[in-house]
Amino acid sequence: MKIVARIYTGFVEKFGIPRQSGLAEAALGRIVFEPEYRVKDALRGIDGYSHLWLIWKFSEAEREEWSPTVRPPRLGGNKKMGVFATRSPYRPNPIGLSSVRLVGVEETENEGTVLIVSGADILSGTPIYDIKPYLAFTDSHPDAVGGFADGVRDDALDVDFPEELLYLIPDSDKETVTDLLRGDPRPHYQSDPERVYGMIYGKREIFFKVDAKRLTVVNVKKR
Repeated sequence: MKIVARIYTGFVEKFGIPRQSGLAEAALGRIVFEPEYRVKDALRGIDGYSHLWLIWKFSEAEREEWSPTVRPPRLGGNKKMGVFATRSPYRPNPIGLSSVRLVGVEETENEGTVLIVSGADILSGTPIYDIKPYLAFTDSHPDAVGGFADGVRDDALDVDFPEELLYLIPDSDKETVTDLLRGDPRPHYQSDPERVYGMIYGKREIFFKVDAKRLTVVNVKKR
């Protein structure tokens, strides 16, 4: 397996990354190809697609051994499921799959052709093994059944983001940060309403509390 590119996002640590692609649609990422693959012809026609599949490496989840069962966060971390019935990063082969929107194709002087995508759920700097076009006529299955995941879809949190703190977030990141908070970045086995959590996105760290279904931002710091 060869690394063909790396993606650069506002996610600089694992905490706070959306649990699936597309949940934070405004989150932008830049796909920069490795020097060997900075060949313009390799991307001929890609601008005709609206979405792409990214096949990538869980570079922060590699283990020497594998387990046939995992504890999905959406089940509170208390129930085991088969690894192949989940999207857990802890797999025999640490490979991830994400569907993203292709926002643009940029020609740069130092990095060659760069793909701008949105909706990625990937740590910044993650290696990408392959990129394939998303084909709605074959890849979309509206009548698909989601197994146990269908039964644990949480309602979005109500986000209380005081104006004086929201002002500290760059305009380009406001929608993304709010979407991330609304999706509840906490591990699902943690529910202490007095605990203050810190989530980093880009150059800001956002501190918040969660009581029942309401998330309240209590501080924002520049990194």
